[in-house]
Amino acid sequence: MLLQSAVPAATVQGPLLLVYAAVAVVALVVLIARYKLNPFVTLVLVSLILGIVVGMPISGVVKSFETGVGNTLGHIALVVALGTMLGKMMAESGGAERIAHTLIEAFGEKRVHWAMATVAFIVGIPVFFEVGFVLLVPIAFTVAKRTGTNMVFVGIPMAAGLSVVHGLVPPHPAALIAVSAYNADIGKTIAYALLVGIPTAALAGPVFGKLVSRYVVPDPNNPLMEEMVEQGKPRDLPGFGITLFTILLPVALMLLGGWADVFTPKGSMANDLIRFAGNSVVALLIALLVSFYTLGSARGFDRKSILNFTSESVAPIALVTLVVGAGGGFGRILMDSGVSAAVVDIAMRAHVSPLFLGWLVAALIRVATGSATVGMTTACGIVAPIIARSGGVSPELMVLATGAGSLILSHVNDGGFWLVKEYFKLSVPQTLKTWTVCETLISVVALLLTFGLAAVV
Repeated sequence: MLLQSAVPAATVQGPLLLVYAAVAVVALVVLIARYKLNPFVTLVLVSLILGIVVGMPISGVVKSFETGVGNTLGHIALVVALGTMLGKMMAESGGAERIAHTLIEAFGEKRVHWAMATVAFIVGIPVFFEVGFVLLVPIAFTVAKRTGTNMVFVGIPMAAGLSVVHGLVPPHPAALIAVSAYNADIGKTIAYALLVGIPTAALAGPVFGKLVSRYVVPDPNNPLMEEMVEQGKPRDLPGFGITLFTILLPVALMLLGGWADVFTPKGSMANDLIRFAGNSVVALLIALLVSFYTLGSARGFDRKSILNFTSESVAPIALVTLVVGAGGGFGRILMDSGVSAAVVDIAMRAHVSPLFLGWLVAALIRVATGSATVGMTTACGIVAPIIARSGGVSPELMVLATGAGSLILSHVNDGGFWLVKEYFKLSVPQTLKTWTVCETLISVVALLLTFGLAAVV
């Protein structure tokens, strides 16, 4: 079974179900972009109407939506809140400006988009997209402000770097599940993922970001940018080393947690503690507490000032969090109504190469559910038995092809779509032109490079 659900599927089935789902997506875009309705309210309204129209039990429609919101916010709300507080500490202390200065000096003002893509690719290897995004967005804001450049110019390369490693490179959970499902060698998978991922991130990030920033200009009135870019700059900026240590601390903890079994016996107290510290929420909390000293009291701020910083940082993210959660609720309605199963059925009827089949199934699930992780993990569960019977294809390349498919066409049912929209202060059409195209470029380029790699390995 593709996706387990406590809510009975819709009574509408077949092509009509897909038509209704497509109409719902179009309605979302039109209501938000054309009629300027609040995105959160629109997502709730369209999701509930879709559930009722396709014949889901009325008593189960709200439950399904609430489940999707809860599942999404259970992770993202904590990550966004802690990450934003850490970003505020970086901004007020001058840490974000210190990193921005260093990047500008190292790469030059004309190549800051390459700097952001490079940092994102490195930071993103052990962390989820959302975690890396909230960690790096204060730096992107500061770089854009210091260089007078478009947020799209520096933000899209950052998001692209994070997305590529999220979908292709272990130790991300989805990639690890795919490695296990296809019985792939993790060392080869990482090596191949870097060979495919680096040029993919370069093309979809700095190259595409520079091109599209000429045509898409975000709203200059960005409260989140004003909140995260330092208001009262201290006399001396903190050192680059201590700032980098603070922002990379959660990355290191998560990476260490992922390799806990290598360093300690599985099931031991030490193993449990390392895994606990490596949880994304705990790692961000530890880094935030450390920042209270390294970027707070060590910079001359008292406890009252630090409390004010953390309190002030929460207000601007309230709507962002609600919109991301509502996007998760919409995705859950699509899943529980049977849309995901319908798109997978279409893929399974297609007689295509194994690499393309893995990509196609993951892509269809991704478009239907809005989740790269669900797309990748579900697709490899479906395709792996087929590959095991047919053979003749590298399991490591199957991991990459499936991961590439899981990144395609991020749209209104994806939490990442709304993160990019709200933080970069874009309209829905602008987000579709930038982020959605960027994700689709990543997916297609990575697939083509995987096919190229298959021809030589």
